[in-house]
Amino acid sequence: EIGVDYLGPSDYPVYFNAKIGTPENALFKWSPALQIGIFNVGTKRNDEGQQNGTDQNIVYGVIGKTIPYLGRLSAGPYIGNSAVLRSSTGDAQDKGFMVAFDRGFLSVKDKEGSEFNRIVFAADYASGKNAIGGGGFGLYYFFTKDISLLTGPVWFNDSGVNGRWKWTVQLDIN
Repeated sequence: EIGVDYLGPSDYPVYFNAKIGTPENALFKWSPALQIGIFNVGTKRNDEGQQNGTDQNIVYGVIGKTIPYLGRLSAGPYIGNSAVLRSSTGDAQDKGFMVAFDRGFLSVKDKEGSEFNRIVFAADYASGKNAIGGGGFGLYYFFTKDISLLTGPVWFNDSGVNGRWKWTVQLDIN
């Protein structure tokens, strides 16, 4: 999977991402899903002595498993560009972990007969006092299997980097 993200408002709002993985049960019966990827590959490099770049270049790994009747749980480490991933006091905060949970509701079928969840509750958290450190939760509404809208609150581990909390609205088109 490859993708482009728009994180605005910003002078340099375009970021790139990519990942590769295996779904659950692909390697052997009951095997977890596995992913490795990179995200927040920004278009602005740091200026000398400044912390103004957007090239966070965060490499991550994820292991995930669906727990019947409960939902899907995922976790894994990350490491990024130490020149950009810093706390509000300037300390390097380029390593950490991420956890996520999601649970789908209201199963429907598309015109081809493929089943998908119309509504999905999602929550995630990333450690670190940096630009990605924090958590959030929200609801996805899937218009189709490949087009969804997510909305909900997010908060940050270091309010000096991103402020206290915000409300997100995300349109995903696969």
